[in-house]
Amino acid sequence: MKRLLHPLTFTFLVLSILISLPLIIPKKKSKVYSDDELRHRALSTSMLPVPTTYGELLKVVDNPNNPMTPQKIALGKELFNEKILSKDGDISCASCHLLDEGGDDNLAVAVGHQGRANPFHLNSPTVLNAALAKFQFWDGRAKDVEEQAGGPIQAPFEMNMTPSEVVQRLKGSSSYVAKFQEVFAADINFTNARRAIGAYERTLLTHGDYDRFLEGDNSALSAKAKRGMALFITKGCKGCHNSTSVGGQTVQKFPLRKYFSDYMGITLDPDLKIKENPFPFENLGNFMGRNDNLMFRVPILRNISKTAPYFHNGSIKDLKEVVRIMSKYQMGDEFTPAQIDEVVEFLKSLDGELVEYEIK
Repeated sequence: MKRLLHPLTFTFLVLSILISLPLIIPKKKSKVYSDDELRHRALSTSMLPVPTTYGELLKVVDNPNNPMTPQKIALGKELFNEKILSKDGDISCASCHLLDEGGDDNLAVAVGHQGRANPFHLNSPTVLNAALAKFQFWDGRAKDVEEQAGGPIQAPFEMNMTPSEVVQRLKGSSSYVAKFQEVFAADINFTNARRAIGAYERTLLTHGDYDRFLEGDNSALSAKAKRGMALFITKGCKGCHNSTSVGGQTVQKFPLRKYFSDYMGITLDPDLKIKENPFPFENLGNFMGRNDNLMFRVPILRNISKTAPYFHNGSIKDLKEVVRIMSKYQMGDEFTPAQIDEVVEFLKSLDGELVEYEIK
C-alpha cells in the first residue's frame, strides 16, 4: 500500500499544528468585573482598607503583650527619632525609614554605622504599615515590630549598640528616666525601649485611593487601575500579597520557577561544582533567605511605587520589570506589556498618606 505521507513530513505537520494552536484557538476573555463585584472579591478575601480612626486602629494593630497608650506612643516617637541610640550619635531609626518617602531610604543597600553597608547587600524594608505584618525582616525572623525594633539598634553595621549601652545612654537623660517611669512604672530597660518604639510604629499606617475604593468610592480608581486590580486578584498575586497590608503575612520561596535560559554566571570552581545564580537578577550580597532556602518574607506592597529599588538586594529599579519577573517566576504566566501596565497602575493606587490618628 502506498504511503500518503512520509513519517518526517507527518511529524512536521503535527508539530506545526501544536505550535499554532495558541494562535488558532481564541484566548478566553478575562471577566470584566463591575465595581461592586471587584470590591466584593477584594473584601471577601481580607483585602481590607486601613482604619482611619484611633478606635478602629486599636482593633486592628494593638498588641495585647504591649498595649498602646498615648504616652507610650509619644515616647516611642521620641526614641524612633533619637540619635543617641546609635554608637556615634548620628543615626536614628528615622535615618533609614523616611516617613515622607515611602518609609524606607530608597537605597539599594542599607548604610549604617560609619558608612558601613549591609554585608548581605540588603535594603531597608518600609516601616509604613509594617505593624500589619506577621513577619519582619527579609527572612521573616521577627514576629512583630517590637521584636524588630531591637535588631537594627544592635547590628554592628547599622546602629552598633548593645542593650546595656542603650540603657546607659537613656539613663543619662532625666527626661527619659521620668517618661519610662510614667509609661512602664519601671526603670529604663532595653525591652521597654523596643516596646515603646513598636507602639509608635503601630500608628504608621497609610490610607489612599485603594482604601477609598474599598470603602465604596468608585471614582477613587481609574478604569486602568481597576483592570490591574482584577488581574492582581484573579491571576494569583493576592495569594501571597494579601490582607490589609497587601503582603507581609507569610514567608514564601522565591523564585518558585526556574528557566534554563536564565542561569547566569555559570562557572566551575576547583571542586568542579556548577555554580548558578538562583535569582532572575544579579545576586548582589548572596543572601539566600531564611536558612539559605530561598525563603523570603513577602514584601508589603502598600506605597510600593515610592520604595524603589526592589527585591531584597535592590537589584531592580523599574516597577514594571518587577511585575514581569513576579508573573513569570512566581506564577508561571508572564504578563503581557498591557497587563503589566494595568497592574502597575493598580499598585500605584496602593500609595497613601500617613493617617493622622487622634490618639487619646
